[in-house]
Amino acid sequence: MLSADPVVKTELSLDRDCTTLSRHVLQQLQSFSPDAQDLSAIMTRIALAGKLISRRLSRAGLMADVLGFTGETNVQGEEVKKMDVFANDVFIAVFKQSGLVCRLASEEMDDPYYIPENCPIGRYTLLYDPIDGSSNVDINLNVGSIFSIRQGIGEDLNGDASDLLQDGHQQLAAGYILYGPSTVLVYSLGHGVHSFILDPSLGEFILAQENIKIPDHGPVYSTNEGNFWQWDEAIRDYTRYVHRHEGYTARYSGALVGDMHRILLQGGVFLYPGTVKKPEGKLRLLYETAPLAFLIEQAGGRASNGEQSLLDVVPTHLHTRTPLIIGSKEDVKLVESFIEDHRQRGTKK
Repeated sequence: MLSADPVVKTELSLDRDCTTLSRHVLQQLQSFSPDAQDLSAIMTRIALAGKLISRRLSRAGLMADVLGFTGETNVQGEEVKKMDVFANDVFIAVFKQSGLVCRLASEEMDDPYYIPENCPIGRYTLLYDPIDGSSNVDINLNVGSIFSIRQGIGEDLNGDASDLLQDGHQQLAAGYILYGPSTVLVYSLGHGVHSFILDPSLGEFILAQENIKIPDHGPVYSTNEGNFWQWDEAIRDYTRYVHRHEGYTARYSGALVGDMHRILLQGGVFLYPGTVKKPEGKLRLLYETAPLAFLIEQAGGRASNGEQSLLDVVPTHLHTRTPLIIGSKEDVKLVESFIEDHRQRGTKK
């Protein structure tokens, strides 16, 4: 006789009704056309990369030569961690023989990685940040991966990937994988935002929540206030504002994906502004801010660089950086109002 335990009933229900990621993509596209099957297969490969990275992270402290720095620097002049290299190599490995994508572009690589044998058939490009927040790896805190899928425009005759220098509206899909107590994949194909949780016993990402909507306003503001005195006066004034008004709480983990996930579910705003010396900020448009902007706007939120919608920004090169203000519509607009007020008064410092 079956147990009446509600937990057992729930588990039986989930086992019976579960929707896998690949099945969900085809349902979203309402098609079994070759294009739909390609996108489903690409998402399945992204999920495979996530599984491999998740497994590595779960055993990182028990394995030799996994944690710490490699001693090298990337194209941005930043120290490279061993997990950055591993995760980047994982994405290349899972797509190299797939026949699905012609190029992979990552913030860890100076130039795109071409797969010539795929180019006649793989019309897509995968752009990604293999490990975001890698400084958290050594202390066992949340990290994530960010990804975006774009379709090639014309022929990349010069090998400079100049066709990727398009605004964020040109993305076919975007999302992230959060490696935490559970491994969560969140994605959008332009038809809402949906989350999946990795079930280790099945080896599958199972649908957890469909059509996620971010609240119009939330209590959380997330930013690295250690940079307070390096910010423009407008951002400092906004920070002073939330300090002086009830209903705000600060949450900042040092991992963009983790902070983004909190904002998506609970509402609020995440800020990574530029500084007076580096107004362009730190985050990369193609690999980080544009994919997250695509996602948040599909959830009913807003993403800005402080002057315009991030999805309208056209990169000048593959590693273009932008400030990031992202989250609930009302909260992002509030930050923008401080920036606009200072612009009109001409009091930038």
